[in-house]
Amino acid sequence: MARLALYDSVIIFRLQSNSMSNTGQIIAERSRDIGDFLVGRILPFRKKRMVGPFIFIDHMGPSEIGPGKYMDIGQHPHTGLSTLTYLFEGEMMHKDSMGSNQRIVPGAVNWMTAGRGVVHTERTPVDYRDGKKRTVHGFQIWVALPKALEDMEPEFHHVEAKNLPIWREGALDFTLIAGEAFGRKSPVPVHSPLFMLQIKALSSSSFDLKGAARGEVGVCVVKGEVQACNEVVGAGNMLVSKIEDSCKIQLSKGSHVLLFGGEAFPEERFINWNFVATSKERLEEARNRWKNGEFELIPEEGPVIPLPR
Repeated sequence: MARLALYDSVIIFRLQSNSMSNTGQIIAERSRDIGDFLVGRILPFRKKRMVGPFIFIDHMGPSEIGPGKYMDIGQHPHTGLSTLTYLFEGEMMHKDSMGSNQRIVPGAVNWMTAGRGVVHTERTPVDYRDGKKRTVHGFQIWVALPKALEDMEPEFHHVEAKNLPIWREGALDFTLIAGEAFGRKSPVPVHSPLFMLQIKALSSSSFDLKGAARGEVGVCVVKGEVQACNEVVGAGNMLVSKIEDSCKIQLSKGSHVLLFGGEAFPEERFINWNFVATSKERLEEARNRWKNGEFELIPEEGPVIPLPR
């Protein structure tokens, strides 16, 4: 297991990992206050619940699927957020109550905005249920909506990998997954100022975000290791810069990181099961709607996931 650590200008968290879905109860928070700093194991945690508008990160895998172990995440709801699915390996099928039926492949972006409410499923494709073993690896991320858009109509967008901004600077390969950074803009239709970048190091290289993006900054170390504040941070950790608009790290050869963040909202956000809102009353309303069967469901997609206690 990668170690949990704390350094002078970054806060480092252990990511939730090896999960096949984010539809269960949020993992119990584990955080502690050691004076002027916070240390935690997942996002969100007790005193640092968001990085910009990003409110939940689920590191999915690497997990092996095959006979007796396929992904079959049944019908479940969301409100008040956008989901972003980004795969490194494997494929998934997304279906939702808007009528979307989309295969997700590595490098493409699935962006579903729940708004007032949407229901979806995530499953292993039928042609992948052929007895072979395969790996699924990626991230499922929740981005909270601005207060004015909490009740917007749900939307679904899928952007192919070839349509994302991709470039190289020195020995670093960049992909702008969502938002704006380095004078570029992703075609993913986000609803607030944010950024999400994939960076791969062909050789040991330094990186400085200053002047290239705005807002709070987080770094997920997917593979390899980075150096921050003269300390080595290995794969499976997340770093959060304490200085907005700035993040300076050294990537070792072969390293792979996701850089994300953006401008924080002025209001607090609350999270309960698959719902995000600016008030606890909204969360309770969403829970009751699901409990009472008031969400539109997906025809022929089987039973729903019940509301957890």
